[in-house]
Amino acid sequence: MENNNENEEKPLLFTLRRFHLSEDYGFLLPNPLSELPAPYGPWMEIANNLPHLIQSHQLRSQVYKMPQLSSQHLKGHRELHLAHLALSFITMGFVWQEGEEGTVKLLPRNLAVPYCEISQMLGLPPILVHADFVLANWKKKNLNGNLDTIFSLPGGESLRGFILVTLLVEKAAAPGVKVPYNSYSALLDYVDPAIFYAVIRIFLSGWKDNPAMPGGLIYEGVSDEPMSYSGGSAAQSTVLHAFDELLTIRHSKESSNGPEGAAFLHRMRDYMPPHHRAFIEEIQSAPSLKQHILSSGNEKLRIAYNQCVSVLADLRTYHIAIVTKFIITAAANAKAKKGKESHWVGSLQINPPSSLQERGTGGSGILSFLKSVRDTTRAGIIEC
Repeated sequence: MENNNENEEKPLLFTLRRFHLSEDYGFLLPNPLSELPAPYGPWMEIANNLPHLIQSHQLRSQVYKMPQLSSQHLKGHRELHLAHLALSFITMGFVWQEGEEGTVKLLPRNLAVPYCEISQMLGLPPILVHADFVLANWKKKNLNGNLDTIFSLPGGESLRGFILVTLLVEKAAAPGVKVPYNSYSALLDYVDPAIFYAVIRIFLSGWKDNPAMPGGLIYEGVSDEPMSYSGGSAAQSTVLHAFDELLTIRHSKESSNGPEGAAFLHRMRDYMPPHHRAFIEEIQSAPSLKQHILSSGNEKLRIAYNQCVSVLADLRTYHIAIVTKFIITAAANAKAKKGKESHWVGSLQINPPSSLQERGTGGSGILSFLKSVRDTTRAGIIEC
């Protein structure tokens, strides 16, 4: 009798395809599109020219001229993801074009309505999230496999380096934890801390828990009341949430900077693609790996588990070092220059926003938050 097992799809608990995951790319969107159908040319023309339009203060006027387009001609999840990516970048540029002192209170109907329609279809909020900024914002630059971003914002090569290094961390995390720890070091080589702090961060910031936009943002044609969303954050990456659940690292009300920190971590899951969020929930509902190891009394399993927890804690310690350099130290340098005229690095004007000092783009009090998350991870070690 012929064996057809090779052609049968095994009913595994964690079938990657079921959660829109890839063995090669992890949580990244495999081979994203970089062009939309012709009717969406006006969106693409603006999205492809954002750094110039923002720096020349022309973006808002160009957005007001955009035709009112429907999302009905978009076919398939890859076109929807590219459309969401384009409108997310346009929205962040539109809101923050004039910095924290010149924000807007209303997103025009011709941008807000299709943006919210597409967001609803994808199960994502109408703001630039990690799933846009990193997971879907990449393309192969040439036949050698070199990577580039699809869309950009002011920040030049530092922004490009920040996106692509974060992308490589995501890709490296597919088989395990150790490799992304090594990949993080590339961030120090490719991103200028002054440019990241003073130029890039504001365009990743949202309108929730942000003093620059305390009233949120009205999405014209969608809601008459302001809506509040957190900006892009590493806490929106599914990778670390999945590792936490697998290793039974519990960021409860007694940890992660108190109930607000724990609530922030869980709220960030609402900014993930639904299938990725479901992957975390599937791990959470499965039998506890840690409890199995405790019950087995197997010393080799205990040592292997503790090594995994230690590496995850080390990764978070390294993240704290990066944040200290790119935000805390950069903030101190900015304060030292307060009152002085803004300066230029190449074609970029350095004029740091004051409302984001020592806070993450997601709105968290960043250093105490990250330290408590790291300490909670360390507490997961199984003692002898």
